[in-house]
Amino acid sequence: MYRSIVILMLLLCLSCKKERDDKSYKVAFMADVHLQDIYGSFSDSDYKGVLNPQTGKYTLARTMQSQLQSTRLFNENYFAFLSALDDIASKNIKYVVLPGDFSDDGQMVNIKGLKRILEKYSEEHNINFILTTGNHDPVRPFYQEAGKHDFIGEDGKQQPIFSSEEIYKAIDSNALAPVITKDISKLGYEDILNELKDFGFYPKQSDVYWETPFTNYSYDNYQFSDALKQADLSNRNYKIPPFGSKIPDVSYLVEPTNGLWFLAIDANVYVPKDTTNYSSASIGYNNVLTHKKHLFKWVKTITERAKRLNKKLVVFSHYPTVEFNDGASENIRMLLGEDKMQLHRVPKEEVARALIEAGVKVHFGGHMHINDTGVAAIESGTLVNVQIPSLAAYIPAYKIATFSSNEIEIETIVIDSVPRFKELFPLYKQEHAFLKNNDKKALWDSTILAAKNYKDYTQSHLKGLINSRFLENDWNMPFTQFLLGLNKKSVAEFVSIEETALKDFDDWTGFDMLFDLYRLRSADALAFDDIGEKNIENYRSIMNSYLIHFKEVNEPSEIENDFLQFCIIFKRFLNGAPSTNFSVDFSNSKIEIKKIK
Repeated sequence: MYRSIVILMLLLCLSCKKERDDKSYKVAFMADVHLQDIYGSFSDSDYKGVLNPQTGKYTLARTMQSQLQSTRLFNENYFAFLSALDDIASKNIKYVVLPGDFSDDGQMVNIKGLKRILEKYSEEHNINFILTTGNHDPVRPFYQEAGKHDFIGEDGKQQPIFSSEEIYKAIDSNALAPVITKDISKLGYEDILNELKDFGFYPKQSDVYWETPFTNYSYDNYQFSDALKQADLSNRNYKIPPFGSKIPDVSYLVEPTNGLWFLAIDANVYVPKDTTNYSSASIGYNNVLTHKKHLFKWVKTITERAKRLNKKLVVFSHYPTVEFNDGASENIRMLLGEDKMQLHRVPKEEVARALIEAGVKVHFGGHMHINDTGVAAIESGTLVNVQIPSLAAYIPAYKIATFSSNEIEIETIVIDSVPRFKELFPLYKQEHAFLKNNDKKALWDSTILAAKNYKDYTQSHLKGLINSRFLENDWNMPFTQFLLGLNKKSVAEFVSIEETALKDFDDWTGFDMLFDLYRLRSADALAFDDIGEKNIENYRSIMNSYLIHFKEVNEPSEIENDFLQFCIIFKRFLNGAPSTNFSVDFSNSKIEIKKIK
């Protein structure tokens, strides 16, 4: 009898272990939310914002002019964030990762607004939010006086809002008098973490386990009281050369439920310019290699322990770890020059090598506002980098990853329907009318206000951004004029193809191809429907014909050489690794990426 009971208990234990091994977890990833609390309030000022005549609400919105000069939206992403959270709640997903740039420059008004939203969804839907910092939160490691000139004010004028009168300098004679509030200053690590401590940055009583690179306890002797004590920010610093400055490192590992580990890597590196001033952290992992080497050693211990303890490990940070231009970075450099199209943010090959050697197989990142999958393979292993799109840019989307025993299945959810995305349009109309009468040079294309849905709105934003910023900053060269001057007839002649081979292309211009290049770079395969199947076929015909034609040219001109690079870039953007719905398979010794329809 006793022997039978023992055997039964062993069988039950084995059964429980198998069940635990086979359990899968769904995690949503929402990068680069850049939340600005357009309906926030200031703790030290009576200013409420500008009155929206349509809703009767006061708002702290930024101007459309400023949005069309920025790689991100400032205002409508607020509504997109709520729509995405509603979608996640409807899918009953209980873990949501925000891998950095969750705020618009780490201002208290926006951090409090984010906290309020996260607490609401946590309480109402039992969602566990897990965050890490990006280069916009904090902008620098410590508190900074700051402000913005370009909030929308009364009658469509600019309303400056600054944290102190000393740093405000008028740049627009038509602007309103500045509003002064400390809630618009840029916070450092300490203030941001104090507000958002419940979202991974500090241990909670309900966590199974929590640690940082600086804690000295083990999994076996973990005590919440000890973790809470060691989590104090004063214990989470490293010295950075050349001045030996002490900078917070808020990386952490948390196990919110038994068997699931989240590794949040703080890859922000603020290199000191002197003893009080620091550079931006936007470069990412290239500076981690030189200034934060302790992270790789710590990560290696985690991957080894996760394997030994049979934990499913979710690794994320704000920055990409693998080249994100589908192998076209060198061609972009050859065409446009150094540091164009954000080439300075492309991680070196050594970054992937360091992470592979640390045992990381899949990493989730943001920062670039693109949908992409990057793969780096060396003799000792493979690293898959999953780029999360931004809700504040084209194409607005988030990703759902299902972690199971031998694979991660990834689905990309486009947020095209946002019920309230036109809520601020009456204010933009006031702004447009004011600029039309007072500053026509700053006037923007009002057709963006005719967008049918939020996704189309972000497309219009991208097109406006190309015209107002990218053409001048990245493409101001003779080849640009050639490209923009192309039409169906001239491009067919240039690449030696019959016009009849280009179907439904009569109204096409070279700007369309440049716009489609940016759509592909931003959205990858998610842009195919917007570009259209016929146009993609035409582009393939143009590029294939030109590649044949170019081989026959004895002494190619500079324009011909440039168009060759342009075609190579375009073709590589068309043929990137699966990035919409796919799986990363670990069942064999070699990692495989499989496309899912």
